[in-house]
Amino acid sequence: MPEFLRTSLLGNTPAHWLDVVIRLVTAVILGFGVTWLYRVTRPKTQVTKSFAVTLVLLSVLIAMVTQIIGSNIALAFSLVGALSIVRFRTVVRDTEDTAFVIFSVVIGMAVGTQNLVVALTGYVIVGGTVFLMKPRRISRTLDEAQYMVTIRVGLGYDVEPLVGTVLDAHMQRRHLMSMGTVKQGMSVEVAYSGSISDDRQPESLVKALNRLEGVQGVDLARQATTAAPDPWW
Repeated sequence: MPEFLRTSLLGNTPAHWLDVVIRLVTAVILGFGVTWLYRVTRPKTQVTKSFAVTLVLLSVLIAMVTQIIGSNIALAFSLVGALSIVRFRTVVRDTEDTAFVIFSVVIGMAVGTQNLVVALTGYVIVGGTVFLMKPRRISRTLDEAQYMVTIRVGLGYDVEPLVGTVLDAHMQRRHLMSMGTVKQGMSVEVAYSGSISDDRQPESLVKALNRLEGVQGVDLARQATTAAPDPWW
């Protein structure tokens, strides 16, 4: 490569490409680790796919930035000025999500500055702290949407043998809430409460019940739940 191109594109002390690859791959791996912590310690209803991807990308990008800056103070100020042009308008919903953003940034900085010991040690300690402060929800059902399904069955049909198989395939921890007759005793109305299985949709439950012979109507309503605060200890 001509000297003027080498000076312009690679600088005076170019880093070896293999070192750069190793650092960036390490940043990706640790970024996925941060994302894994985010997924397993946050309620399912608050986990967003785009935010998880952002954590991985942040770790890699910050590792790149720290390698670009190195010990060049002038370049660091120039980079801050250039990045200040960017405006992020997406509001982080929870302060805990902000902590995960900072966690990903610090991991990237540690890998980019070749402080792998700091990155690994920090990951273990911070990860352990997250698990310690958010062990397991008091009740898993607090993080799941609860539904009330009301089914009207024609007189002469046994309710549980008729609808039990479909309900078990679509609902978790279902409980019988009420049962009675309607339409002047011509139909039986039964209500169950529970959560929809992870691999199912509320719409599929309604359609499956409506296809059963003897079912005259199905109503599905989401119940309002109040989650208890998580213990910090």
